[in-house]
Amino acid sequence: MRHRGREKWIAGAGIFALAVVFFLVWRFGFLPDVVSPAPIVEEIARYRHPLTGMPLQMPTDLPFVYGVMIDQSVEAWPQSGVDKAFLVIEAPVEAGIPRWEAFFYDGQEAVAKIGPVRSARPYFIDWNNELDGLYAHVGGSDAALKRIASDGTYDLNQFWNEVFFWRSKERQAPHNVYTSTELLKKALTRAEETKRVQRPVYGVWTFKKDTPSGQSFGSAIRYASDTYAVQWTYRAGTNSYERTKPSGSLLELRANNVVVIETSVQILDEVGRREVKTVGDGKAMVLQDGRVISVTWKKPSVTERLQFFTEAGDEITMNAGVTWIEVVESLDNQMSVLTQ
Repeated sequence: MRHRGREKWIAGAGIFALAVVFFLVWRFGFLPDVVSPAPIVEEIARYRHPLTGMPLQMPTDLPFVYGVMIDQSVEAWPQSGVDKAFLVIEAPVEAGIPRWEAFFYDGQEAVAKIGPVRSARPYFIDWNNELDGLYAHVGGSDAALKRIASDGTYDLNQFWNEVFFWRSKERQAPHNVYTSTELLKKALTRAEETKRVQRPVYGVWTFKKDTPSGQSFGSAIRYASDTYAVQWTYRAGTNSYERTKPSGSLLELRANNVVVIETSVQILDEVGRREVKTVGDGKAMVLQDGRVISVTWKKPSVTERLQFFTEAGDEITMNAGVTWIEVVESLDNQMSVLTQ
């Protein structure tokens, strides 16, 4: 009975308020300020995920990172799991064929199949180590294995850690090795228990809200041949970039930021192994919000994070989500800006 009386009182108060509003409109021709709709204030993210920039309700510690070497040769298509990575770096290996380094983080949505996993190269180790990442690979070049043995890389070589990988019977070697975030987490747990790993201390990028420009610039990047030509096409509806070439990989790959960096690439031997400059600075282009922005990339040391700066010296703020970095020897010869 008490609740019913309260409900009647609330209903009567509502009717009275409406009557007052109608009287004011009839008598004075306006509504008082107290019943005007409040202005809509766009919420600004107070906290962001340190790797993806996605808004968070509470701050979080730096999560552990898994860097996984991914085969990008035709024999490896279609790959698995790369579309769930928060960061991918693509750079040439032997014969100029590109290879991917896909980065995942502890605590993200589970990825059941990642691969095919391939061998290590020194420059990919440098990019992995700036994130203090667990580096998952299958063997590697002599230079890469020597680097791992001497520089403290948090290493997960399939040769000595088969329990954290598997070989698919549907593929032929060497394009048949896979892992998962569950297995990588188990490797991380083992390392923590044996005190082989410490909390990461990597640098983080600065993130912003999307600011679509109304433009629609994309890009094309050429590696060894037309087979491996990459094309990123801007999609205004999602303010993101879709990888529309090569189509044979069959993955739906999208990025919120695409960065193309120019650096020194030298061929070392008759096999075609490369030496790629990772530390220092150079020219780069950032594709973001439909724009193309000329920037400078900087990486002062192996342990410091790769960053991008405007001509005025300001650090580029990244859109939240996924970032792809394409590494080329020449922006002039290997990159074309596309308009739609």
